Order: sequence, then C-alpha cells, then structure tokens
Amino acid sequence: MKAKAQRLISVSLAALTIASTLAACQGKSSSGTQNEGTSGSGNTKAHRTLTVEVFDRGKPGQPDLNNNYWTKYVNDNFGKQFNVTVNYVTVPRSQEVDKLNVLMAAGQAPDISYTYNQGVVYNYVQQGGLADLDSALQQYGPTLTKYLGDDVLKYGKFDGKQYAVPGKRTVLASDNTFIRKDWLDKLGLPVPTTPEQFYDTMVAFKEKNPGNVSGVIPYGYALQPANPGLDFIPEAFRPSNLTEEQFATLQPYASWSANWSMPGFDKAVEYMNKMYNAGLVSPNFATDKDGKLRDADISNGKVGAFTTNWDGPYRTAPGTLTNLLKNVPGAQLIPIDPWQNDAGKHPKYGYGPNGMYIIIPKSSKNVDLAIQYLNWMADPKVTLFLQNGQEGVDYNMVNGVPKQTGTTNSGEKMMTVANNLDYDILSNGIELGDPKKNTAAISAGYPGYENEVENALKVALTGYYTTYHYALPNTADAKYNSALTNLSAQMLAKLIVAKPADVDSLYKSLVQQYMDQGGKAVQDEYIKNYKDQNSK
Repeated sequence: MKAKAQRLISVSLAALTIASTLAACQGKSSSGTQNEGTSGSGNTKAHRTLTVEVFDRGKPGQPDLNNNYWTKYVNDNFGKQFNVTVNYVTVPRSQEVDKLNVLMAAGQAPDISYTYNQGVVYNYVQQGGLADLDSALQQYGPTLTKYLGDDVLKYGKFDGKQYAVPGKRTVLASDNTFIRKDWLDKLGLPVPTTPEQFYDTMVAFKEKNPGNVSGVIPYGYALQPANPGLDFIPEAFRPSNLTEEQFATLQPYASWSANWSMPGFDKAVEYMNKMYNAGLVSPNFATDKDGKLRDADISNGKVGAFTTNWDGPYRTAPGTLTNLLKNVPGAQLIPIDPWQNDAGKHPKYGYGPNGMYIIIPKSSKNVDLAIQYLNWMADPKVTLFLQNGQEGVDYNMVNGVPKQTGTTNSGEKMMTVANNLDYDILSNGIELGDPKKNTAAISAGYPGYENEVENALKVALTGYYTTYHYALPNTADAKYNSALTNLSAQMLAKLIVAKPADVDSLYKSLVQQYMDQGGKAVQDEYIKNYKDQNSK
C-alpha cells in the first residue's frame, strides 16, 4: 500500500507540474511576465493572497496560528507594503512530511512550504514539483541572498539550480542525553561517562527506584516513525576509523537516525535490545509515535534518563522540566556525555549551517511574492521583532541582547517554540547579526533556566561534527526515502523487542530486506556521488 501511495504521489506531482506549466503560459501578460499585477519594484497593483506553512506543535493554550500577534504584524507590515494577505496553513509538526506529501500531490501546498527532510526535497526535485528560484532570487532577493550567503544557499541547490532556500541555523547543537541528577545523588552514583556505566546506572534506577514512583522507566524512549533511530547510542559503537566508503555512507545521516550500512550500528541495536529486555526502556516506545507519552512520563517523574533536543527540557513546549518541577519539587535534570567510542572520544552529530528547506511548489503563482516575503523577513529589524516582539514590552535590550519579559509565554503572543522559528523561518535560532551576541542571547531566551541552557549548549557541542554536504542529488534516495524510512521504523521495533538470542539473525535478514528494497541503491549512489564530487 505504501509503495502504491508513493506511485500515486509521483503521478500526481507529474500532473501538477504539467498543469502548473500550462497555467504559467496562460497567466503571462503580453510582456511575458507572470502574475500581471506585479511591478519590478515589488509593489503590487492587484491584491493577492500568499499562503505560508506553519507548524502546529499542539502546545496547550496556543493561539489561532493564522490569527495572532505575529500574523497581524506580518499582515500589518509586509501585507500592507505589498498589497497582500498572508494566510498561514497549519501542518502538524509530528506529521509534517506525510502532510506535505499529500498537499504537494493534490496541488494544494502553500506558496511557501518547508521541511527539515532533505530526502523529501530531493524527491520533489526529481518529480519536477518545485519552482526554480534562481531568477526570482536575483530579481527580488538581494537582502535575502546577502543574509544567507553562498555557504548556506548551496544546501538548496540541486543539479546546479536553486530549488530551495535554506534557513540559516545559528545554533549547531542537535541533541543531549539528560539524567535525573537527584536520583544519582540519592543512590550515591557518579555521572556515567561510558555506555557500560550508563547501562549499570539504568539497572540501579530500576532496582532501587530512587524516585519512589509507580512504573519507573530508567530510559525514556520513543520510536518516532518520521525519523526513526537510536538517539546518540550509535556514536559509542561506530568505529573511530572509517574507510572512505564507510565515511560516504555515514555522512547523509544524523547519528541518531537508522543507518543500517554503518559498522557498529548492529552493536547499538543489540545494546538497546539488552536494555529493553532488562526492563530499562519505555514499554510503549513503539506506539509513542510523537513522543508525547515519553514527555508525559518525564514530566510525571517516572523517567531517569532520556535523549532529546539539546535544549528540550527547557523549552516552553512541551515544558518537561517546568512540569517535572511542579510534580516533583527538587528534581534535577543535567546533560551528560556517556556515549564514548573506541578512541575514548564523545563525538556528537550537530547540524550544518542550514536549517529547514524552504520550498515553493511549481504550481504556485506567487513565486515572486514568496521571495519578496523572505527578502522582507531577512531585514534585521523584522528578524528582531519576529524573534522577540516589541522592545520595552516583550523584551528589554541589555548589553545588546534582548531579555524576554515573559509576555510571549501565553495568549495571542505565545511562541510555541523558542525564538518563534515557526514564523521567523529564515533563522533557526537567535539572530542578532553577531555570533558573540547570538551566543549570549541563547541562554537569555530561556527565562529561569539561563545557566542550565548555557551548560547544555556546551555539552552538546563537545565533540561536534556535521555531515558532508552533497552537492549532487541522490536520485535513489529521492525514490526510496519514504518507503525506507517507514521500513526502518518497523525494523527497529522488531529488533528492540526481539529475544536477545534472535537479534543477530533477525538483524541480518531485515537488513538484507532493507537493502533489496532500495537501501543498496541509495548507499551505492552516495558512494559514487562522494567520489565524483571529490574528484572535481
């Protein structure tokens, strides 16, 4: 059924491409310019509507995502300047890839859409579903292109053409493993620094239950189908010395993603299987598709350790640390670094300088307007407002760094994620135009947790590395990405709950299935592209 659905999406995208091409021809004026109401200066003669994707994170108390303080600011400023109404189309964060695929196939994707999944973008490029942005950027995006620069823009180029506008990531840290320090202290245990010590600590948490809770969960884990993996555990089992081919297949994937071709990944699976069979892992991990059950268990004081976004506990959504402290006064969470490899190092995957991939469907009649919107957003004054609000009301500037006053934690001003990045889509992280100020401002964005956040960022960047940038698109990945992602989730679920004696043989048979269903083709093309790119 999934393969059939993929074929339907591919056919729909192809039809969408043809239809949009015809519409473009019909919509041209006598001068050959599409969207007749637009002048070269950017001012519009006829009113238009621009649709923009926005993540729905399901935060309790969140405002109408298409009618709030931030959307009003956009329409009162950009909207009036360009005679435009900006409408926001909500997409559930935990289902963003599936939802976007449906919208793209139906020709209903917002003029400005986005995803963090490079494979999804590859697929749209291969299907001819995205607008070529080179000419629009040249004509309408001078501020935008200057802000991003070539080092960021290159992540949106495929086959030499600009099909995506990458957001600029100012915080390169990805994840952290956190542990209940108050539990360690109660048992007189040190902070674990190796996988073996971590396992023993989890056993102690289960047997001695220092939190005195019903249904203690030493290690909180959720297998999320959109991006299945084993957290940072594979870092401990991946050999420190890799061959060129092993390096090439490692690079496209974050270390916490399923990577069946990497040496040592089988050992990481065995480690998680051992933990599960010892009763150390969330029993409902396979059905916790969005991580909400895990977050609830953390908040209720049942979980001893877990891996999440580097700043996850301090975020207002899901608010795990705030809720934990309400339920368990005196609880302490600290980031730890237990995934030591064979060289005694603690490598941690971090993000590249690009954030989300902002794309414009080929079916859009507002390519020029979409780039003008992003160009407007690249203005430092706009960025400052979207990330902080009004000075003197929502924040105060202290030594060049905005200090939040708390007004954006609730009501129509509520930010459902730090720095309001669901609306300020160009900046994945605080952006003040100065790296030092950015760093100083990061911790200030988490009122009450400034010191904890500063320490978490330091831990997350220890041993930092990022993946190799492939300028050549992987056509096999574009073809098989969705099906292989779904298959990986199923494989991990089966392997984690299997009897320990069966893991080795089951692993081999499932990986063979994975390779036969496209994994080998994807792997081989990455190796080929890596060699071709470096030969040039």
